[in-house]
Amino acid sequence: MSLPVLIPTLETARLCLRGHCIDDFPKSAAMWADPVVVRYIRPTPFTEEESWARMLRHVGHWAMLGYGYWVVEDKATGEFLGEAGFANFHRDIQPPLLGDTPEAGWVFRAAAHGRGYASETVAALAGWADSRFDTHTACIIEQENLASIRVAEKNGYRPRQFITYKGGQVMMYERKMMGR
Repeated sequence: MSLPVLIPTLETARLCLRGHCIDDFPKSAAMWADPVVVRYIRPTPFTEEESWARMLRHVGHWAMLGYGYWVVEDKATGEFLGEAGFANFHRDIQPPLLGDTPEAGWVFRAAAHGRGYASETVAALAGWADSRFDTHTACIIEQENLASIRVAEKNGYRPRQFITYKGGQVMMYERKMMGR
């Protein structure tokens, strides 16, 4: 039995952002198992079990909070490119995110890197957030992940402060809602 969860579809010139389905799991698990993809996220690739829990967490965010992660695919070919969206992970970070600040995140298959998909995706996320949230959004990025820092800053995220997460220092970026 499944509960209906309405997940909006977002479209850009080249991309479709849609909710996860069971058929996405092999592609998602393969992406998360790639050391190139996870190098700025954690020291080891994700196991299939961890990837399954991650995908269920994405769907659960939509069911519980009304926001979550989308699958990012090429509009022309339907190719799975990555995942992106907003979450409330209740991370054990110091200092913590303010209140229930939605945390933006994006990840793409290695073959999709360097093609502008992340910038296009985060622009779509930002536009959706501006119409949905009454607060700012945040993201945390490893200092060496220069590509993601460029994507974040291009889409209005500004460095707020260094935070401690899992024993290391990462930068928390903040994006204020447009027109507020």
